[in-house]
Amino acid sequence: MNVQKITLSGGFGKDGSAELVTEFSLEVGDIVSIVGPTGCGKTTLINDIELFANRNTPSGRCVTINDEPVPEDFIFDPSHHPIALISQHTNFLSDLPVEEFLTIHATVRGAENVEQIIEETLGFANELTGEPIMKDIAMTELSGGQTRSLLIADAVVIGNSPIILLDEIENAGIHRSKALELLKRYKKIFVFVTHDPCIALMSDFRIVMKNGAMQRLIVTRPEERKVALKMKQIDDMMLDFRTIIRSGEELSESIFDKSFKVLTF
Repeated sequence: MNVQKITLSGGFGKDGSAELVTEFSLEVGDIVSIVGPTGCGKTTLINDIELFANRNTPSGRCVTINDEPVPEDFIFDPSHHPIALISQHTNFLSDLPVEEFLTIHATVRGAENVEQIIEETLGFANELTGEPIMKDIAMTELSGGQTRSLLIADAVVIGNSPIILLDEIENAGIHRSKALELLKRYKKIFVFVTHDPCIALMSDFRIVMKNGAMQRLIVTRPEERKVALKMKQIDDMMLDFRTIIRSGEELSESIFDKSFKVLTF
């Protein structure tokens, strides 16, 4: 089945009341953010999507693909599973070098030009992380940010998963706005669990969670996109300051003032 659309029908919140958002659909190319305070049920929602809930999870939600029931091979055959979940937990049991790890995955996926696809994957990952990922480094030696950058690139390029779920990538030191710009080049469905206002406002719409339930669906308005662009400038400035600190240099009021004046509000 060629995944073009995924639909999630609402269930119930923690108190047993029906969700106010009764249904929403995502089509290829859409970016949605799931927002809300800690403990509100954001991760449970993406887990329902990843598991293809069929009224058989505590939330009572249901997922369909292309307006049809999810095929059994999507559920029971990992090689056909169309969803990649990049969680906050990225511990590896394998100490394979990065290149060997990617080679095995690309070979299993039947890639025609393994060397080229590995280069594309590493190039993608290294645009997301501040510290370059080398081919010969062991997977277990990667930092948290490097690991999640590599997993995102691997899911998008090698795995070619049509649906990508990303859980709080802002906590891994990843360049958020650049990540969104890169991801938009690939025609996939992206779902972000996030506390980051830039990611939320740069999404096509956002689901607001409270007490385990979907409360609102907010489509990003043009005015909000303008706000997002201003916030991106501030975010980029902060990333520049972080780079200065990381490289062992010192900040000064003159550097700060000069950077602040460049902002075009």
